[in-house]
Amino acid sequence: MDAAFLITSLIVVVTPGTGVIYTLSAGLTQGRRAGVVAATGCTLGIVPHMAATISGVAALMHASATAFQVLKYLGVAYLLYMAWATLKDKDPIVVEGEAAPRTAATRMVVRGILINILNPKLTMFFFAFLPQFVDPGEEGSLLRMLELSAVFMLLTFVVFAAYGAVAAALRTHVISRPRVLTWMRRFFAGSFVALGAKLASATR
Repeated sequence: MDAAFLITSLIVVVTPGTGVIYTLSAGLTQGRRAGVVAATGCTLGIVPHMAATISGVAALMHASATAFQVLKYLGVAYLLYMAWATLKDKDPIVVEGEAAPRTAATRMVVRGILINILNPKLTMFFFAFLPQFVDPGEEGSLLRMLELSAVFMLLTFVVFAAYGAVAAALRTHVISRPRVLTWMRRFFAGSFVALGAKLASATR
């Protein structure tokens, strides 16, 4: 495995973004298990971008300003929705050890998937990044691209799950402090708004 690919991928994954904010929020408010579930959703959200890159759809979106703008503003709208939902959520923190209902876990995974699907920058990243490590004329280039994509997804899951675990470890400092929880939700809501504004100003 190319060391440059691993290092660059790790830097990209570790850098805080929408997925990290979402996973931290899940870990802090609902515990370690929720952090892992959120990390799973964000990781699965990479699959459409990987498929788009491999199938060449990314090249079409790169050439089409309209396609990029549509996906971009859908992403902005969803981030604003996440901010609103975070502020609206008044439920108490779930006690560690309680199993979250399957419907709640499914909803969390779907949110994580949508957060990454509606991020055109991720498709652009795959389109510009992966080809640098694959020789199109080499036999097995498709398998090589799938292999690199799988490594990127694995790194994403491990790092995001670690973020969620660290956040969950801090829950004991939040459970007995409702005011801290209120400000924490405001912080995450503000982060989603800020990320939405950043995405809205993004160009290809």
